[in-house]
Amino acid sequence: MTIWKKIVREDNFLSLTGNLVIAISGIAGFALLARSLSLDIFGEWVLFITAGSFVEMFRFGITNTGLIRFLSGADDDVKDKLIGSNALIGVGATLFIAIILFSCYTLFFETIRNSGYHLFFKWYPVLAFLNLPWNTALVVLQADRKYKEMLILKTLKSGLFFLVIIIHFFFIPMSLTALVFGLLMTNAVTSLVSIVLGWDGTKYITKASRETNKTLLNFGKYTTFTLIGTNLLRSADTIIISLSPMGSAAVALFSIPLKLTELQQIPLRSFVATAFPKMSKASVQGKLEEVKDLFYTYSGALTYLFIGMSLCTFVFAEFLVLILSGEQYLKVDPISGFNVVDIVRVFSIYGLLLPIDRMTGVGLDSINKPNINAVKVFIMVAANVIGDVIAIFIFKSLLLVAVGSIVFTLIGIWMGMYFLNKELNLSYKEIFSSGLNFYKTLFNKLTHNRFTLANKHVN
Repeated sequence: MTIWKKIVREDNFLSLTGNLVIAISGIAGFALLARSLSLDIFGEWVLFITAGSFVEMFRFGITNTGLIRFLSGADDDVKDKLIGSNALIGVGATLFIAIILFSCYTLFFETIRNSGYHLFFKWYPVLAFLNLPWNTALVVLQADRKYKEMLILKTLKSGLFFLVIIIHFFFIPMSLTALVFGLLMTNAVTSLVSIVLGWDGTKYITKASRETNKTLLNFGKYTTFTLIGTNLLRSADTIIISLSPMGSAAVALFSIPLKLTELQQIPLRSFVATAFPKMSKASVQGKLEEVKDLFYTYSGALTYLFIGMSLCTFVFAEFLVLILSGEQYLKVDPISGFNVVDIVRVFSIYGLLLPIDRMTGVGLDSINKPNINAVKVFIMVAANVIGDVIAIFIFKSLLLVAVGSIVFTLIGIWMGMYFLNKELNLSYKEIFSSGLNFYKTLFNKLTHNRFTLANKHVN
């Protein structure tokens, strides 16, 4: 039992569990909504969530990555100032975005009302203020590597909204507006818990100094663009499809393989969340060899894991689509001719490339090269947008949109390794050998503990 207790309390396990809670409840909720809403209405919901996620990247990208990096090596006094600056900048960014969206909604009311983005412009400004405290709490907790507390917050928020969807699906059918109200309430409750427990850091807002504000903003001017670019890599497909003659129905169809790709990325997000603070701390302390070793281990271990996951996704694509969205999405769409299962299989190949691409970005940020990471991501975004425009407006193919994801990710891997190699002198071979060593070590630990326990029982 000792080895399992250690595993359950380990940072990577807690981080993975937190992301699993969000992903499982999110995917289960997605599946219920896909079955209960018409194609066009479901497409509007997807656009609301997609647009909101994009703006979140701007709001929290300004300070989140910088806060995690600089808190890794800060003393208590500087730590309080950094947390206060993070809270202050977050409030300012949220107010700025809310004013812009409210102004656009007022000035272009008729145009927005007749578009698929009506819900977003109307309700996101409210959501932005309600979800600010708990989102701020998550980044402060991550910087302090308090993954158990992060798990509590994620479970609370995801569980409450999943309960709303359960009520909608089985008991009281709701309109889109009612579902949005449910989302607002769950975010309000989670933020209230964050404030009461003192996890959000707003109590330190008066300790914010010009120096710590400047430190976070200087780092954040690059990481903001990086996070926006990263989100665009996920949402540009949806946005461009929504602006094309294909409309909301095509958005709904394409959202199915995208959601399955998110499921595949659960372990990636989880391990990156633990890798970044460790690599940043080693970098701040001047231990570049340790940074390199961490990069090799995480990249290699995740790549082998994703080989297995991608193989399963490719082979069982039809079954996964059936489970997620129902039998109606298994057939070729009679209007557009799109086949969701084929798109899922292309995305399974794309998934193989994600670990090394993501870890090069983490590596660049951890060694204080966010500007280079920003350049890398935006070249990937440019390649993605160009590919989407060609695929959608020239070939009118959602399958080619998915193929474009493979192309821009290969570009990202090449650029990330090229720039990171200048600082760390990397080798592709070491990534795969370190990944194997990780699993060998894990296997030896598990089998050794079992052998030891067996001997104790015998004796």
